[in-house]
Amino acid sequence: MNPYIGHESQIFGAEEHRLTGGKGDGMRLLEVWNGKGLELTISLDRAADISRLRFKGMNMGYFSPCGYVAPSYYDRREDHFLKSFTAGFLTTCGLESVGVPCIDEGESVPMHGSISNTPASYYYWRKEDDELVIYAEISDETIFSRKLKLCREIRISLQENTFRIHDQIQNEGDRTEPVEILYHMNMGYPILDEDSKITVSSEHVRPRNQHAAEDIENWMHMEKPQPGYEERCYYHECTKKGMASIYQPKLKMGLAL
Repeated sequence: MNPYIGHESQIFGAEEHRLTGGKGDGMRLLEVWNGKGLELTISLDRAADISRLRFKGMNMGYFSPCGYVAPSYYDRREDHFLKSFTAGFLTTCGLESVGVPCIDEGESVPMHGSISNTPASYYYWRKEDDELVIYAEISDETIFSRKLKLCREIRISLQENTFRIHDQIQNEGDRTEPVEILYHMNMGYPILDEDSKITVSSEHVRPRNQHAAEDIENWMHMEKPQPGYEERCYYHECTKKGMASIYQPKLKMGLAL
């Protein structure tokens, strides 16, 4: 025990809070800090996703106009996912589908699946050697249909400003099930603006549509906010280990995935 402190939470720790008011009323949030400048908010009622990420008090992620939205407001019809899309640093998409809504073998699957709007049925946190470990289980189960469980472990270093996410999907049903998963990771101001430097370790870059193809040579360049701007999206193919980073020269600060 450090003789200079009365409680270890003076240096690092995790605390569970609940929101009051608005569409986020009642949501459980786990605030985690490592004492080195890294702070995470884990949204326990939204698949234990990372809603906020800060470094030395500075915001690193994007928070959508929706803000916090409790799972009770989720509407899986068509693209109504966007009404609940907090974004945050991480939104997990799946498990039945990712991407646009569609009909898959007779089933109407929603935009980006429903796992991100599912609360963790069980979670705990503990200190383990030089890491804080958060473990959560999120069930995606339906009678007469799929019975999947997402087991998530987030390990936050107490020695450096890094963390790791390890997910395991378990099939607890009696039939083989298709699975799709996408990690929707969202950078935000002030680390993201028109001066940000973007690097991706891709061998091939493909545009999502003709609009993106028209400016593919500038896929790594950010632009100033513009009213009515249509997003440009690109697929990056990595044959080796996939890496992506963003660096803000004005702040001399960056983040790597």
